[in-house]
Amino acid sequence: MAASLGNFTGTLVLVGAGKMGGAMLEGWLALGLDLNKVAIFEPTPAPEIAALSNRGVRVNPPVEAIADAAVVILAVKPQVAAQAVPPLKAVMRPDTVAVSVMAGKTIAFLAGALGDVAIVRSIPNTPAAIGRGITVAVANSRVTDVQRSLVHTVLSSVGAVEWVGDEGLIDAATAVSGSGPAYVFLLAESLARAGAAAGLPTDLAARLARATVAGSGELLHRSPLDAATLRQNVTSPNGTTAAALAILMAADGLDPMLRKAVAAATKRSRELAG
Repeated sequence: MAASLGNFTGTLVLVGAGKMGGAMLEGWLALGLDLNKVAIFEPTPAPEIAALSNRGVRVNPPVEAIADAAVVILAVKPQVAAQAVPPLKAVMRPDTVAVSVMAGKTIAFLAGALGDVAIVRSIPNTPAAIGRGITVAVANSRVTDVQRSLVHTVLSSVGAVEWVGDEGLIDAATAVSGSGPAYVFLLAESLARAGAAAGLPTDLAARLARATVAGSGELLHRSPLDAATLRQNVTSPNGTTAAALAILMAADGLDPMLRKAVAAATKRSRELAG
């Protein structure tokens, strides 16, 4: 369980209150963060974000008015980062840590925009929207142990957090966990199509596939057993599951396909990072 933000001091600045930023904000409030300690920069705030100004949140305040930023969360779309990030240099103090959740933006890019400050680059994934995401993070040398602990709490508001020591691993992490939900959703689509091809009504096949993928994921989440053991527990010798797995686990089956897919995503992540 994530630690509390009830004792958070200073201002938590959220730059970009779209789906990911909004999910993080909900998570922070659930952890007890005082609304008066939040400042949001969002050029087109949704009505629910704008309404928070009536509850103490500072929505689009003058940048120079923020004198006590402890954490600055950069959650804007990567394509507008070059315009959105540099003005935030004005809120950075010696004890402020900037945390990027933008895909493809390196620590070097962030340091170029913000200066020689504490920076964490991270990549969350879309299950963060329901508090079940996982974020992989890497810190630069300016991040203190205290700041890292605080960032861990802030990021854990939307799910699990894993740290790596090598920024180069962020590209592979993006390919596995950042893009991974799309692979799982594709599995549900493909399973539904296969069910329909086997004779099931299309709508029933879709419901069965959706419930199977969702339920299996929840079982994997709750069980202390690893994925291989759970798979083996479903598989009777010479049964229906074994017949299907003989196809999926063949030399040209799922493993080599996913290796190629993850390699392609990793390569593209590096290209986008420049």
